[in-house]
Amino acid sequence: MRAEDKCRSCNDCRPVEPTRRSFLGAAAVMSLAAFGLASDDSVGLPVSLAARVTAAGTERRYPVPETDGVTIDRSSQVIVVRYQQHLYAFNLACPHENTALKWLPKDRRFQCPKHESRYQPTGVFIDGRATRHMDRLGVRLDNNMLVVDVNKFYRSDKDPTGWAAATVAL
Repeated sequence: MRAEDKCRSCNDCRPVEPTRRSFLGAAAVMSLAAFGLASDDSVGLPVSLAARVTAAGTERRYPVPETDGVTIDRSSQVIVVRYQQHLYAFNLACPHENTALKWLPKDRRFQCPKHESRYQPTGVFIDGRATRHMDRLGVRLDNNMLVVDVNKFYRSDKDPTGWAAATVAL
């Protein structure tokens, strides 16, 4: 795999630094927006690494993202997603063989680098070797913080009702 093909969202054992390509891409989007030409399809959902995480027992607290995007907390193995006025928290591991999932911002989806299973931002399985959706974690809002219980796993094949309910509507 070429270095430029690696997903920068998962901090592959190196600091995430802006590249010339990402800078130019952001400049192009801002230029389009200045002329009123930007659309939701012109850029992927942004990705960030969790910076302000508060941990207490099995709970992790994340600031509610202001816009749609993906936040990855590698230390807690949690992915937080804000997408279409909903908040989700997922286990970082692919449900097929526990490989860390990658976020592909341009394609607006998750993908397992091992067997290429693909998932929507909501965790819904698209295609590949996996046999179920991404595992969701228990979530609730507390003021302007998303509280994620890392010990409450919801598997779509074992608990479809719990899995469907593991979201917060904004």
